[in-house]
Amino acid sequence: MARKNARAVNGILLLDKPLEVSSNGILQRVRWLYQAQKAGHTGALDPMASGLLPICFGEATKFSQFLLDTDKTYLVTASFGVRTSTSDSEGEVISERPVSFTDTDLEQALQSFRGDIMQVPTMFSALKYQGQPLYKYARQGITIEREARPITIFKFELLKRSGNQADFIVHCSKGTYIRTLIDDLGELLGCGGHVSKLHRTQVGPFTAAQMVKPAQLDAMAEQCHSSADFNPLDALLLPLDAGIVAMPAMALSAEQQHQLQHGQNCSVAADDIAAIKLIGPGEVFIGIGQVQQGVLCSRRLLNTSAVQQSATAINAL
Repeated sequence: MARKNARAVNGILLLDKPLEVSSNGILQRVRWLYQAQKAGHTGALDPMASGLLPICFGEATKFSQFLLDTDKTYLVTASFGVRTSTSDSEGEVISERPVSFTDTDLEQALQSFRGDIMQVPTMFSALKYQGQPLYKYARQGITIEREARPITIFKFELLKRSGNQADFIVHCSKGTYIRTLIDDLGELLGCGGHVSKLHRTQVGPFTAAQMVKPAQLDAMAEQCHSSADFNPLDALLLPLDAGIVAMPAMALSAEQQHQLQHGQNCSVAADDIAAIKLIGPGEVFIGIGQVQQGVLCSRRLLNTSAVQQSATAINAL
């Protein structure tokens, strides 16, 4: 439900999520700071995890799935010798074993997790079973059989090792559970392990260098609220299509744009493609379409007023 007197904000904010707060908790805080009608995050981080959390405002929420489906990069600290029920430091200790592997053993083990692999999702995940997330069953001591799913680990490298702790960088495909990855690594090494620190540094085309810290938002919002001028906050927002830069694009005529925005398909000289970025006259992003047998139809479109607002905001940055 939209807040009374809330603003029609459209764009993407790259937030540096702090520790010990849920993704939804920080989302609601940022939404209030912006006095925004609508907002959502793309890819939740656990309270014990920090780092890059893209927050989509308004019309940008229509395209959040494209960020959910993209690859991500994490800096992770693993503690070996202790296995926990949640595969992180917040779980109960379920086993303790001596750590005796060498750096050579570790490198050989890492090779087993690179490339295309199968991973069984953790019970402490938001995956649904009979309408309920798995973590709800896990908290009741109930284990649900889960099928292994294909994922891709593009990069899994040791950065530093000190005693029973090691720092890694992991670049992975969507659907990868870092806690499970470290738990599986610990089991392969014969000593167990869990995640003691997790920081996300990349989501699709977005990187850590673009992140905005909550303290910066708070300071700016205090001034914006008192002056009723939200331009400084709005200037932090990225364009609506900033998260889908890798998708092929198609330039539309004014007539084609009119047809699509009125629920009609149009003929195009193009090969079949499941998702294509639609660019209207004036190089304005209007949505996502698909082409099948020479016919272009819409998948997700912005409404006209949102397109105008977004174009104005982009030009002002």
